[in-house]
Amino acid sequence: MRSIWNGAISFGLVSIPIKLVNATENHSISFRQVHLADGGRIRYRKVCEIDGEELTAAEIGKAYEDADGSLIPISDEELGSLPLPTAKTIEIVAFVPATSIDPLQMDAAYYLSANGVPAAKPYTLLREALKRSRKVAVAKYALRGRERLGMLRVVDDVIAMHGLLWPDEIRSPEGAASKVDVTVRDAELDLADALMDTLGEVDMDSLHDDYREAVEELVAAKAEGRTLEPEQPADAGRGKVIDLVAALEKSVREAKEARGEATANGRAEAGGEPGAPEAEKSPMAEVTSLADRKKSGGTGARKKAAAPPKKAAAKKPGAATGRAPAKKAASRSTSTAKKPAATKSAAKKTTAKSGAKSASKSTTSRKRTSA
Repeated sequence: MRSIWNGAISFGLVSIPIKLVNATENHSISFRQVHLADGGRIRYRKVCEIDGEELTAAEIGKAYEDADGSLIPISDEELGSLPLPTAKTIEIVAFVPATSIDPLQMDAAYYLSANGVPAAKPYTLLREALKRSRKVAVAKYALRGRERLGMLRVVDDVIAMHGLLWPDEIRSPEGAASKVDVTVRDAELDLADALMDTLGEVDMDSLHDDYREAVEELVAAKAEGRTLEPEQPADAGRGKVIDLVAALEKSVREAKEARGEATANGRAEAGGEPGAPEAEKSPMAEVTSLADRKKSGGTGARKKAAAPPKKAAAKKPGAATGRAPAKKAASRSTSTAKKPAATKSAAKKTTAKSGAKSASKSTTSRKRTSA
């Protein structure tokens, strides 16, 4: 591996010549900008704002931009003359437990390789001392024009150094936390613990970048003139969480199934009720009122269907509703009761008229006889 920096580790009065090598590499796929009309490559050119002339790297220097926008030129010679003891030295300042380093400070990682045969003995001494103490070394070093903070630890048989951000470069989490007051029940914590235990540990070497592989396959297909069919998401509704407990239970089941373990139905595996339905099938219980059940054709409808058919008179409007039939029956009985009275009065009138006519006839006949 090619070294990017040569210097020494300062361990008290011991100086260990080392070479700094990148411990990581970027495998992400990079793209170029092109002109959509003709596919031409888009390039950036360094042009002076004053005369518009394109410049080479040798013609470009450094300058600090002041608050008012003015530029203050700074040369490499001026920077090199600054009193920087860590310019070529990784200066160890303390040995601390690894847990005292906040992971938020972690930055780039490097391997420190002993530079030459004379460096082998002090290098091995420092490595074994770090192993036995189970501590890490906090150091200061200068790289790419600035002083940095680092952490030295042992990886296999090599001393690795992690670049650390300065404490004042870490933002406070104030304002990032949720302001909603939420209560978490013990049952939910138990399910979360069960999910964590089910997922367990993972072999970090087995993890890989699925997106990068998909991009590589897309590039290969385009180069060969093939067209890839877009794949549908495995579970489109996975982001829709209705019941937190049901979602945790389902996650535990899926995790166990993915590992080939037998699972019990519902909440039995987490100490709940056996046979509980899945969240996606029955996320919430529904209550149907008796009135809705009758309208929708529930038990009452089946009883009516089983009953024998009634006479045609029962199909009259209002025959099956509330008090209306009683009122209509009363009205019918009232009208029926009135009809005989009207008939009797009409009969009396007819008898009176016939009596009057017969009386007048008899009077007339008497007059004729006497005459």
